Amino acid sequence: MYQTRSCNFPCILLSNDDSIASVLELKADYDYYSRLRNRPVMLSPEFHLPRHKDRFGYSFDRKKLTLIGSCNGLICLWSGDRYDENYSIYISNPLLGEYFKVKLPEWEKRVRRVAYTLCYSEGSRQYKVLRSVIRKFRGRPEVSELEVCNLGVDEKWRNVGEAAYPLCGRFGNVNVNGVLYWLKDDDDIKTSASIHSFNLVTEEVKPVPVPPGLKTPSLGLRLAELGNCLCLTDSCSSQHVDIWWMKEDDSWTKDCILTNSIPRDICISDLIPIIFWKDGEILMQSRHHTELLSYNPKEKKFRKVKVYDGGYAATRYIPSFYSLKTVMGESFQISNAYPKAEIVLDI
Repeated sequence: MYQTRSCNFPCILLSNDDSIASVLELKADYDYYSRLRNRPVMLSPEFHLPRHKDRFGYSFDRKKLTLIGSCNGLICLWSGDRYDENYSIYISNPLLGEYFKVKLPEWEKRVRRVAYTLCYSEGSRQYKVLRSVIRKFRGRPEVSELEVCNLGVDEKWRNVGEAAYPLCGRFGNVNVNGVLYWLKDDDDIKTSASIHSFNLVTEEVKPVPVPPGLKTPSLGLRLAELGNCLCLTDSCSSQHVDIWWMKEDDSWTKDCILTNSIPRDICISDLIPIIFWKDGEILMQSRHHTELLSYNPKEKKFRKVKVYDGGYAATRYIPSFYSLKTVMGESFQISNAYPKAEIVLDI
């Protein structure tokens, strides 16, 4: 019943650097200030995780949990310092408070950088954890490879070959028709952007053609999935914002929005599309200013969406009441952040 209803009322997950803060259901008549019943549903960020040890061997209770992916109501969390080899990866259903620790490969000294994401293959009906690893071999250039672990199967990691490392170490969860897309990480601002993909069924990695004439480097672009379509935003120009849409034949079409049509109090730098919501509008976030904006494609106008006070990151989220045991099996050990048989939601 809820899944049927949720198609009409999309949700976003609000988080900060340290915790999952709240789930917000975006009803058509959403009004943050006047409708108390439309306020966010607060989730408990208190996951009872093991004590964390830093690189010097000191342990402490407070865990830094970073949200790195969301898929079908499940989220992927990075626990610990991103540059500390003693990090952990957790899969959680925050609505139920369930979570478990992903079994990771042994740490290698030659590993320079690593990035993770969680995704689901409709074809194989399996959840997969992907990790991109950059290794440095003596006397040779760095090698970036992609590794895959099928949850609930054997928990073994498989190397599927060389693949570009994701931009800023974040895949972004852009899954379109069973294919995961991401922008290649590149520090050279003079280098044109590069898009890569991973087929979740065939596990094939391949490059994707970028829009014709695109010269903006990867750092100035953002990828998203909107309406089961691959979307690319370019907001580097001071005169316009470009939104590119990929068609089924891998060609691109572009919407160009002149900045003189955007109110001055709206920051359009580094726009990140999140979801389609009421009347076909696109909900976006301004990455550096933590503002939520709504873009009307018919009128080609932006407006602010009063959802929160700032300081949060917004992620598309589909709440689920399915237990993690449906993914991992009844015999698998699942931990729970809430007291047994009790879920506390503060509305």
